[in-house]
Amino acid sequence: MDASSDGLDDFDDDPVEPGVWRFARADKASVVIDAQDYFRFMQDAMLRAEQRILMIGWDFDTRIHLETGRRWWRKGTDRSHPSRLGSFILWLNRHRPGLDIKMLKWGMGMIPMALRGSMALDLLRWAPRRRIDFKWDSAHPMGACHHQKIVVIDDQLAVCGGIDMTRGRWDTRDHVEDDPRRRWSRWKQYGPWHDATMIMAGAIVKDLDELGRDRWCRAGGDALTPVNPTTGKCWPEGLEPQFENVEIGIARTRAAHENSPQVCEIADLFERQIREARHFIYAESQYFASRRIADAIARRMAEPDPPEVLIVHPANADGWLEQQAMDHARAQLVRTLGEVDQAGRFNLYVPYTGETPIYVHSKIMIVDDAIIRIGSANMNNRSMGLDSECDVFIDARRPGNAHARGAIANLRHSLLAEHCGLKIDEVPRLIEQAGSMHAMIQALGQERTRTLRRFDLKQLNGMAETLAESAMLDPERPDELLEPFAKGGLFRKGMFLSRIRNRTRKKAA
Repeated sequence: MDASSDGLDDFDDDPVEPGVWRFARADKASVVIDAQDYFRFMQDAMLRAEQRILMIGWDFDTRIHLETGRRWWRKGTDRSHPSRLGSFILWLNRHRPGLDIKMLKWGMGMIPMALRGSMALDLLRWAPRRRIDFKWDSAHPMGACHHQKIVVIDDQLAVCGGIDMTRGRWDTRDHVEDDPRRRWSRWKQYGPWHDATMIMAGAIVKDLDELGRDRWCRAGGDALTPVNPTTGKCWPEGLEPQFENVEIGIARTRAAHENSPQVCEIADLFERQIREARHFIYAESQYFASRRIADAIARRMAEPDPPEVLIVHPANADGWLEQQAMDHARAQLVRTLGEVDQAGRFNLYVPYTGETPIYVHSKIMIVDDAIIRIGSANMNNRSMGLDSECDVFIDARRPGNAHARGAIANLRHSLLAEHCGLKIDEVPRLIEQAGSMHAMIQALGQERTRTLRRFDLKQLNGMAETLAESAMLDPERPDELLEPFAKGGLFRKGMFLSRIRNRTRKKAA
């Protein structure tokens, strides 16, 4: 579907520079860590909406509760509206007569939704409501998925990040090992979950709204006209801006489909930002399986004085199939990176609360305390070229953004403090004393309630190694599903990592 046929005749699909679709100013912006705060802030922002709420996500589950994760009411909260998402959307429809609510969810979710019981009833309750429009997004090639997480409210507030409004996401920054509020149902709990997103206001909202309206139309929705902002304010109460008057960049991934070309801005931006790092890269990602990202890191590790690269990620992928696709590929890439990382500057860590690993779903990268990027894209192949993704970033090196450096550094210290059980003001001193983030973590030891533990590299059997190297379950393009070894699989010819791996195998032989 091209721009003229989707109702956005003036949609500009071209990037302004390699790896960046748009730049726009934000009056204020804040990174929100973990879903307890995010759900609370979003409910407050939606209560302030007057014209349109556009919600785009990989998944929505109407059974979740925005206040506590499960319960209807919480002591001390406003009882005039329900906490359960399905009932809350219906309440907004009844009490905000001029408000349109648009929700777009990945189309593959139609199958498991049949098992969600009351969610199907919620959709039936919504169906007669003219101002509630729920759609499934299947506008992608075979094997791809719609993975963006974007919310735009009244063209005044926008969200872009990694948090979906679905089950299993709610948690606090304390990540209590056995928190009774984390529940799938009355009888079943889920484990600790770490996530992040960014909330923005200002001119950047119009660009994210344009991107969201384009996606809505590609998925078969009617053309949406821009909203004229009123005097109302959607910024959530209690959310302190971390950044003010900054320029924010937007990067996308989109597979080639129908008349639309492939977009790989996110992959290009990753490579550029890794290449430009001078001192360190701190990252959080659900996966570490991208050949392009690993190759870019390997080139840096081969330098005489490489930057420190520290990645926080989960112990294992979520689900058996994802473990076969991502965990084995991670092991292969880490093993090969180890051959070139003679200085020990590349390290992967898993956060723990007590003896329980915390599942990391966040997608964050901080470079030299000068760049903060956050979005939906993981460090895997799918996010580089196949799935629909959206990341936003602030680069303090750009004109007018120098004042953002302090807030970026504070975010890195805050995240390390969260994972290591420290106070935020302790982190910079301890890093300086130890000489690096990795050295600080090692010096802290493991006798703590909150810890980061180094990734345990396990040996793969022959079948797992072959599957990992094929990258068949984590492709960049649809054709890799059918011909996974056509271009060399995980270790493609011409890659720096491929040369390292082949050299290592010759030595072993």
